[in-house]
Amino acid sequence: MADHGKPDSRPSAQAPEEPTSVQIKPISKSAGGMTAAITAAKYAFSEMGVVRGTRALLQLNQKNGIDCPGCAWPEPDGERSHFEFCEEGAKHVADEATRKRATPEFFAKWSVADLSRQSDLWLNQQGRITHPMVLREGSSHYQAIDWKDAFALIAGELNSLPSPDEAIFYTSGRASNEAAFLYQLFVRQFGTNNLPDCSNMCHESSGTGMKEALGFGKGTVTLDDFDLCDAIFVIGQNPGTNHPRMLTTLLEAKRRGCRVVHINPLPETGTTRFKHPQEFWTWLGAGTKLADLFLQVRINGDVALLKGLMKEVLDAEERRPGEVLDHEFINRYTTGFEEFKTALRQAHVGDILDQSGIRKTQIEDAARIFIESERVIFCWAMGLTQHKNAVANIQEIVNLMMLRGQLGKPGAGLCPVRGHSNVQGDRTMGIWEQPSEDFLNKLSAEFSFQPPRVHGFDTVHAIQAMHEGSATVFFALGGNFLSATPDTEYTAEALRRCSLTVHVSTKLNRAHLITGKQALILPCLGRTEVDQQASGPQFLTTENSMAVVEAWQGQLTPASDQLMSEPAIVAGLAKAVFGNRSSVDWDGFASDYERIRSCIERVVPGFENYNARARQPGGFYLPNPIRDRKFKTEDGLAHFTIHPLPRIDLQPGEFLMMTMRSHDQFNTTIYGLDDRYRGVRNGRCVVFLNPDDIRLSGFEAGACVDLISNYEGEARIARHFTIVPYSIPRRCAATYFPEANVLVPVKHFADKSHTPASKSVVISIRAADPRE
Repeated sequence: MADHGKPDSRPSAQAPEEPTSVQIKPISKSAGGMTAAITAAKYAFSEMGVVRGTRALLQLNQKNGIDCPGCAWPEPDGERSHFEFCEEGAKHVADEATRKRATPEFFAKWSVADLSRQSDLWLNQQGRITHPMVLREGSSHYQAIDWKDAFALIAGELNSLPSPDEAIFYTSGRASNEAAFLYQLFVRQFGTNNLPDCSNMCHESSGTGMKEALGFGKGTVTLDDFDLCDAIFVIGQNPGTNHPRMLTTLLEAKRRGCRVVHINPLPETGTTRFKHPQEFWTWLGAGTKLADLFLQVRINGDVALLKGLMKEVLDAEERRPGEVLDHEFINRYTTGFEEFKTALRQAHVGDILDQSGIRKTQIEDAARIFIESERVIFCWAMGLTQHKNAVANIQEIVNLMMLRGQLGKPGAGLCPVRGHSNVQGDRTMGIWEQPSEDFLNKLSAEFSFQPPRVHGFDTVHAIQAMHEGSATVFFALGGNFLSATPDTEYTAEALRRCSLTVHVSTKLNRAHLITGKQALILPCLGRTEVDQQASGPQFLTTENSMAVVEAWQGQLTPASDQLMSEPAIVAGLAKAVFGNRSSVDWDGFASDYERIRSCIERVVPGFENYNARARQPGGFYLPNPIRDRKFKTEDGLAHFTIHPLPRIDLQPGEFLMMTMRSHDQFNTTIYGLDDRYRGVRNGRCVVFLNPDDIRLSGFEAGACVDLISNYEGEARIARHFTIVPYSIPRRCAATYFPEANVLVPVKHFADKSHTPASKSVVISIRAADPRE
């Protein structure tokens, strides 16, 4: 049984709640504005200092400047503002470029067990790790280790494995293209495709659904398309917190007459009203209303809602034959339409309304906007991708858009918005447990070795393999694996069963404290820092949500002279593991990243003349066949797909819970205990409930409760959560991650994509026992 807050003699896998009382305050009426500007400046200057902070922020997201380590929303192709960053971006950069340091003396003072009893906020506030650190078997404290010995320790463990498949190599979305390519090359030369990554936990469902239906797994729009569209549907996404610069794009579209529809279980301040922080003359006003229509769908009611919209489109076509459906697109570019239409007709309107929680008149209003708009863009994020039927969610959007030919024309298309700055680029570079034969063949030809062909473990199956003992070495290139993954206690036990766990990191996090028999922390350069190698200062590249590859270069002095870049770490490790067994010039790659990019040119499609094109201000676009209406499926056609209506049958006293971010965090990094956009102050262990549900359950606002999930006979408990009344559909609940990840079963994941179903967890609620 998983348990939040229960004392344990071992290092704690779950963060204790800050010793404060949660306060419920009025919700901010608009996003951005003066408050966002002041918050960004305050955080940046307190962490970096005024002069250093100003320098970093003015370089942020500029052409050939510093790439924001936050979300993957693109920058404009043309002229850019001098302040091309948002409140969250300022926090990200300040957090990385902080003047605080976690030195060997710090680790000598704090045992691993004592560190584990501190909050995630406190751990992050200790600053940049300055030296490689090792936790020896039986030791209570991390100690400094030199790089050569660290690499030798890892090499010894890897080379002693009976099979390369007993090692797991995880990747975070912060890794650059160059680091990711080098990393997958090392892993495949070692002999395994065990390359799980953070995409497995977020947009894997998007790629799986789109590739199956369209033959291509990336978004189909550019930023310029938002200047042309007539309607934007934002579904399962909270851009105000997770992608704030997107609000500027929505604001500009709204001002020219574009209509915006927001579909989400919670109303979000960012899509309600917005004040551009750089337009100081708007600070005192109410802000611009962004969403013309808000559909407050039940958690996981999206398939039902989308079916309702599509039925309205078909009904409109019957009333006005030839005027609603794009028959030319359907007949020329798609297959399966008649079967799809027949199945859709069989979906009962009553079931659609019941499962979605949306009134028929609201569905009609949304359908009217969709039908009247010549060009439509659909945007989504993890509100759609983290359900058991997540792939169906995505493919129903594709179905809807194909009805009116909203693919492959200017101002229209699909826009999965990535939550980490290079998660898409890492996949392009080959970070995937299921590589294509074409990619492996090109890798083999370039480097004269035979890559493994057997598919590896994705994230959830990697966790299970470690738990079962079939994988015993875990290496993470970035990230906070323990806190990002589901089923916290199960994952913690999986890591404890390893012989060695290794994390390439910039700052301390909880994954460093739940370890195998031995553990290493390898500190790396951040994006803000100068990367000086033997051939001179280096630049690196990333790929954003719209497939733009752009160069960036750190500008600040590194936090320590002991830091290594990620490419240099991978190269150093490869040399230690392979010795003379590899013909790859690892030293050459580490000394000059142009050599890495030259190899990428010959292995990865779309990167021809990479070094020259990367130097172009603003970078370059990768090929996108959907924009040209080329569908790389087996038959060359886009496929209508058929999905059943998901049934959400809750027993009395049960709720369907989703996890989400607060406004004071980025992924698992916690910046503070406030969420002003939802009215929460001084705490994170909260559960948002409908006021009627609170009353009918016999609770009251502010009550302390335990949350229990039951899955396949196993109970998981998150203790001492505070009830917050909120506008959320009946029988639904919302919590923050990573605090509620303990409730997400590792075996509860999306069909086909295996993305953890963190947005569809059935829970019950009971009064907390103050003695526990």
